[in-house]
Amino acid sequence: MNKAYLATAALRIVLGWYMLFAGIEKILDPGWTAQGFLMGAKTFPEFYAWFAAPAQSWWVDPLNAWGITLIGVALLLGVFVRPAALAGAALMFLYYFPQVTYPFTLPHGFIVDDHIINAAAFLAIAFSPMARRYGLAQKLQETFIARIPLIRSLV
Repeated sequence: MNKAYLATAALRIVLGWYMLFAGIEKILDPGWTAQGFLMGAKTFPEFYAWFAAPAQSWWVDPLNAWGITLIGVALLLGVFVRPAALAGAALMFLYYFPQVTYPFTLPHGFIVDDHIINAAAFLAIAFSPMARRYGLAQKLQETFIARIPLIRSLV
């Protein structure tokens, strides 16, 4: 058994678990909104304030909560790993910038914080051919669904 495959699969599963429960927590809390986080942005405040506007919250909050949850499910199951991991990396970068004050001061670090580390891990998963191992992607490719070219390329 290849240790690199196991380590990569373990990283994928841990990231999936992390995202799944972060999303479930948001979905199950009827009072949760991204508005407070977005309004507190220190970098690009106008950009994040647009997303925090009441006119946007009807789609921003569910997209955020369900997106995080679905990223977690995909990574845990080992299906659609590349798109899920790329989406996870994009979210981590979007979550990173509101906390940064220039010159690169963060609450818990200098330039690099947990969002950057998570984004790097997501990118490693996205571009590792080993990441789909020990997941359902191989089984899914054996079904009729994999005959659809777009699905086959994403699985």
